[in-house]
Amino acid sequence: MFQSIPMTQQHGTGSDSDGNDQDQNHSSIVLPAPKVVGITDSPEIKDHPWYISSQVPTDLLVQVQGVTFAVHKLSLISKCGYIGRIELNLSKSDSGYNIKLENFPGGSETFETVLKFCYGFPVGLNPSNVAALRCAAEFLEMTEELEDGNLIYKTEAFLTFVVLSSWRDSIIVLKSCESLSPWAQNIQLVRRCRDSIAQKASRENPNRGDIVNNESWWFDDVATLCIDHFMRIITAVRANGTKPETIGSCIMKYAEKWLPSMDEEIGVRRYGSGKNELKWNISSGGKQGGTAHHKEHKLVIESLVSILPIQNEGVSCKFLLWMLKMATIYLVSPALIFELEKRVGMTLENANVDDLLIPSYTIGDQGMPVYSPGFTEEYTAHNIGVVQRILEHFLMHEHQQQKPVKSGISKLLDNYLAEVARDPNLSVSKFQALAETLPENARTCDDGLYRAIDIYLKSHPKLLEHEQRRLCKVMNCEKLSLDACMHAAQNDRLPLRSVIQVLFAEQVKIRAVMQGKDQTGNAENMDQEHSWLSTSTEITTLRVELEKVKLQMVELQRDYSELQIDYDKLHSKQRSVPTWSFGWKKIKKSSIFHKSKDIEESEDVEQRSPPDNRARFRRRKSIS
Repeated sequence: MFQSIPMTQQHGTGSDSDGNDQDQNHSSIVLPAPKVVGITDSPEIKDHPWYISSQVPTDLLVQVQGVTFAVHKLSLISKCGYIGRIELNLSKSDSGYNIKLENFPGGSETFETVLKFCYGFPVGLNPSNVAALRCAAEFLEMTEELEDGNLIYKTEAFLTFVVLSSWRDSIIVLKSCESLSPWAQNIQLVRRCRDSIAQKASRENPNRGDIVNNESWWFDDVATLCIDHFMRIITAVRANGTKPETIGSCIMKYAEKWLPSMDEEIGVRRYGSGKNELKWNISSGGKQGGTAHHKEHKLVIESLVSILPIQNEGVSCKFLLWMLKMATIYLVSPALIFELEKRVGMTLENANVDDLLIPSYTIGDQGMPVYSPGFTEEYTAHNIGVVQRILEHFLMHEHQQQKPVKSGISKLLDNYLAEVARDPNLSVSKFQALAETLPENARTCDDGLYRAIDIYLKSHPKLLEHEQRRLCKVMNCEKLSLDACMHAAQNDRLPLRSVIQVLFAEQVKIRAVMQGKDQTGNAENMDQEHSWLSTSTEITTLRVELEKVKLQMVELQRDYSELQIDYDKLHSKQRSVPTWSFGWKKIKKSSIFHKSKDIEESEDVEQRSPPDNRARFRRRKSIS
């Protein structure tokens, strides 16, 4: 029987013709071996790593990936068109081989399997080796023109009837194609596997017995593929009408597998070493892999951002902010960062403070964290500019939708300001610019903003007085609650002008509370509302009457002036005094004077009376 001696053997028998040495874990086909006549050892070729022991000496040396194969030229030429075309150019070289096959698909292991096929030994086909054998057969031109049932035909039949009909086998073959470029692309093997996977992923009832019938059954398998295969499969699945939520969930699954976690890999961690001291530490995870790893992460980020669903419900705001962190850290293209900032702005109401804490450093080409060249000593631990641009995109989106700014956004920004206010390198101008990004009517209460300002003043005790006043200008004291006013009035960190404004606002609120007009927005009952309306009507009536009295008083003043003129004309003191006294007594006896006096007395009584008594007093007066 004709035998094959493997690379690690010099003598002895090889695998038997029953094919029991093949992998039984996958679908496989064992190709039958033709009958070959007798063998003997050939001593002159035993020194080569791989040789055939036969009565006929070998006449051809082939080197693949540093491994030399001593073979018979006729056995290869009968099935390999490539060897037949270059047969006339063969010449024994000084390096000990006749042919050197550069960039052979699958390497020396695949070439050994091809030699077994050429010599008629059984070859087991399975999903793990069929792609490499198909590409090698294409490389060596093993077509049907040379022999019926050649290797191209047999591998194609296995791919068509076994691999492409199975989800698991299609995944295995597609993964094996990652190292077979460009041969796997040229023979359309990659495209066929992608189409098969995309078609099966789009089905509601996949042909696979060990999976749960839900929309995410295929996520784990496609997440093991390289980014190029994953992108093309997602594109094909989307074209088949899969929901954006499903596409987005699959993308998030892939990102979680291939990108580092912010908490574990490259986070900004804070720790204090004193009461008012805060230090910043950049931690770099152990999975960093230098330049190659950095480029791989950057490629994954750019690719995933480019295939994100355009619908807002496709991916969560939390995932978008995580991708934005990765994009800024790994310095992806500005266009993609702008697109991510815009997408986050459209769903900002679903964000939280931790998601907005984007580090200001980047990962250099060597895989280590570095700060931008523009930063010298004054750098912030978090990227404030990104958050400000996100807010601007949000306001622009709300304006286009003609919607009022949601109150939750102001709370989110105030909590973010309180978080970054501890940064010792955060300037007053940056804090002020970020706080003033939202319009004034977006905040119904400034308690959160006051808290952030207080934290900033506590963390920056060396601020000048004009900087403190500038910082406090962003806060509207009239929008502080009574509790916040009471706290601020006793806060010695606030500048004097702000304390005075707070005290005034506090007095107004206390007066409002005493008058039963607390501005908390609580609804009053119907009786109180009726009483308030009645009192308001009476006050309006009194004001009208008071205006009339004022007009009459003006007329009396004119009469008095005329009398004074008459007095000046008399030039006699004895006669002027009685005349003047008589005129003044006339004025005092008039009904107009008494009416004005009554009104003033009624107003004085009203001010001294409790609120309920005032209303009753006005009603009695209006009745009278």
